[in-house]
Amino acid sequence: MEPAGSEQARLRWQCRRGLKELDLLLERYVMEVWPVAPAAERLQFLRLVECEDPELTALLSGATPPGDPALAALLARVRAGCVSPSC
Repeated sequence: MEPAGSEQARLRWQCRRGLKELDLLLERYVMEVWPVAPAAERLQFLRLVECEDPELTALLSGATPPGDPALAALLARVRAGCVSPSC
């Protein structure tokens, strides 16, 4: 198992997408929310960052509604940069 700091650094690098808006949203989530996120949400986030940029942009902008309620909740938290699970 990799140490938490190196996992977070790897994720920050993975969140660099070349589109400033995506970079800011994803990196903010990794720095502020990831350390306290539940395991299920972390898995959702890992799947999310595997998306291609156009799909990711459409999901985060709301242009493409997610079919999964758990993904919808994650997208809302990423957009808000919210640490509390009640956001």
